[in-house]
Amino acid sequence: MARQAREASGTGIYHVMLRGINRQNIFEDEEDYRRFLMILFQVVCPVDEKGRPMPSRCIFYAYCLMPNHVHLLIREASDSLAEVVKRIGGSYAQYFNKKYQHFGHLFQDRFRSEPVNDNTYFFTLLQYIHQNPVAARLCNDLGNYPWSSWGEYERTGNGIQTICSTKSVLARMPLDDLRGLVYELLPQTASILDFDSGSAIKTDEELTDFLIGSYGLKRPSDLQNYSRERRNDILRAAKEYGGSIRQLVRLTGISFGIIRNA
Repeated sequence: MARQAREASGTGIYHVMLRGINRQNIFEDEEDYRRFLMILFQVVCPVDEKGRPMPSRCIFYAYCLMPNHVHLLIREASDSLAEVVKRIGGSYAQYFNKKYQHFGHLFQDRFRSEPVNDNTYFFTLLQYIHQNPVAARLCNDLGNYPWSSWGEYERTGNGIQTICSTKSVLARMPLDDLRGLVYELLPQTASILDFDSGSAIKTDEELTDFLIGSYGLKRPSDLQNYSRERRNDILRAAKEYGGSIRQLVRLTGISFGIIRNA
């Protein structure tokens, strides 16, 4: 069966996750984390064979390196998303395999991605990505985790070279407001991404049949025309039935923030 095509982002922004094959660790020591960050920097600030600057291959807004996976909030630039992720994964796998005499694939065969098409979801992802170490109990304070981009936001403007385009984010939300948002812990039960649990509990077809059969909709997008109270009742029922937030965004066209808060 042919693979399903990736959902394209209207903004060029995606949330990407690279996971170690069979969920194995991809970082064993501090040198490994630093090497991966160096690769990210080289993607943002590439040079040619003569050391002359080239256009950025992509723009990063956030990252978090976890023991067995990586989260990236990325915007396409001179390279496509697939080209950038292939370059990052290939460079790091080459380093890792040589250092640890590892044979075979390091990462799962296909990276996972979700399009980011609205501001609400963008800032929710900034929360989610930076809170990963706290949720995984790797630290008590996300500000103390050395392998995420939050430190870059805290140090913006002090002349330190960064990987992320922090200034463009802070132009939309001042640092004090962003700090308050990022430190406001998301509920542990929040389904931020379909792919964090591997897949949705229900397929798109099952969820569509549920909405049509139970509530008389001709199509899931008709839910946009319902009153707020009725719409939210149906959205809650759909989530309890097993639909994920991202599925409901795709099927109904209703924004992530509305569905999450329903």
